Amino acid sequence: MTETPIGLLRAHGRHAPWNARGLASHISGLVDSVGVRPTNASARAAPSARAIRYYVANGLLDRPDGTGTSATYSYRHFLQLLSVKIRQREGATLETIKREMAEITGDALERRVATALAAALGATAETRRVNADGDIPYSWRRIIVADGVELHVRDDSTNAGDDTVLAMREAVRSALGRGR
Repeated sequence: MTETPIGLLRAHGRHAPWNARGLASHISGLVDSVGVRPTNASARAAPSARAIRYYVANGLLDRPDGTGTSATYSYRHFLQLLSVKIRQREGATLETIKREMAEITGDALERRVATALAAALGATAETRRVNADGDIPYSWRRIIVADGVELHVRDDSTNAGDDTVLAMREAVRSALGRGR
């Protein structure tokens, strides 16, 4: 089964709710794999718990459920933070982003983020191998991990489940991050 970018984005939502540190950590891997050249120092920085609290205080993100260390962040916060970081990397100011966030609905926000992160989310492309007899013995899913790195999983493999593929992709991304 080939996943859509929105489906893969929603798969990340299964990890909600997060605390501020957990949300920042989860977003960092996705933002780093986007491949958009940062335009300033704030766009380069991976989001932190402190940045999340700043974005909430300044109206870029909705208020979390709870306060202090017990504050929890939902899938909507996940989408909002991704949108902020993507737009920063595109050169938008926080004021511009704040205006955009006030005008966008949840579905439109999800579509915008999914479109911007399609490759980073690992949108798959199915590849069919044809043998010398013209038979199609198996098909493969191609999962984009990062710029120049792909994971290939044969559909009939015991490791082809969506959760397993997502875990493999995140493990490879983590390993790539340690190599920097």
